[in-house]
Amino acid sequence: MELQQTESLIKELKFRTSRSSGPGGQSVNKLSTKVDLLFNVANSEVLSKEQKLVVFEKLENRINAEGILIFSSGETRSQLKNKEIVVERFFDALTSALKPAKIRKKTKIPKSVNEKRLKTKKFVSDKKDLRKPPEY
Repeated sequence: MELQQTESLIKELKFRTSRSSGPGGQSVNKLSTKVDLLFNVANSEVLSKEQKLVVFEKLENRINAEGILIFSSGETRSQLKNKEIVVERFFDALTSALKPAKIRKKTKIPKSVNEKRLKTKKFVSDKKDLRKPPEY
């Protein structure tokens, strides 16, 4: 993604904090270090209609009923670090979702491979023929 798009997307992000269940001792009960990133895909002005459809399709398990994409992080004791982690995850997921899929090129089976397969079949067939009792 371009730098200008990135800045525009950051402006559209909303953050929500809550108490984290991770490490922190007594401060866990006092400080809100867990960060939730909320991004309204449907109302985004940065993404085109096609991009929105792709995001809805590929990230559907992270989008709630209202069409809001959610990422959470409560890994560290620092709210700022958690915010950085969650923004990085968001951009990684968005870029991988919007990355076009590679087109598969059909490959032809080489002639030598087919010949080898047929030769092996014939060899096995002849070997089994030799096991039969002779006819009188």
